[in-house]
Amino acid sequence: MSPKIILLFSGKRKSGKDFLTDHLRHILADKCEIIKISQPIKTHWAKEKNLNLNELLSEGEYKEQYRLEMIKWSEEMRNKDYGCFCKAACENAAIKPVWIVSDIRRKTDIRWFKETYGDIIRTVRITADDRTRKERGFQFQVGVDDATSECDLDDYNDWDVVVNNGEGRDSLEEQLDSILKLVSNL
Repeated sequence: MSPKIILLFSGKRKSGKDFLTDHLRHILADKCEIIKISQPIKTHWAKEKNLNLNELLSEGEYKEQYRLEMIKWSEEMRNKDYGCFCKAACENAAIKPVWIVSDIRRKTDIRWFKETYGDIIRTVRITADDRTRKERGFQFQVGVDDATSECDLDDYNDWDVVVNNGEGRDSLEEQLDSILKLVSNL
């Protein structure tokens, strides 16, 4: 058995992806599962380097110390199998009607999900202007913010929903409503 719909979320660092997906999880409650493609990357990295996994999974400075190394290693792994982390992230996911994949970063991530799950895929892009992102703590980091992991989807235009989570944004309820319309047939 598989989910009935899979929502793929993409957006730059500090655009508000986790904020919105956490609110969606609260609304959908036991009908959804949040999946993070970064989970298997960080799990491997924590074991490999004897690091604190919970700290790597958080939004703190600890993760930032290792981000560039994790990106380089994960790129090497993706070059061997572009879907390796997508597959690993889904292997242990609970079967719920809605899967929320909160950290799509590459065209190959979308490709893998569409090849694997077909027409139950819906894509959501979260945007925020640079000023808003900086207010949330964003600081440009060479080798991170100009890498494929942050920029590959900049020219992707086939989103089912685009949510402005920056200056001039709709209310949280309106933002969530635009996303919830994707799952209204459940």
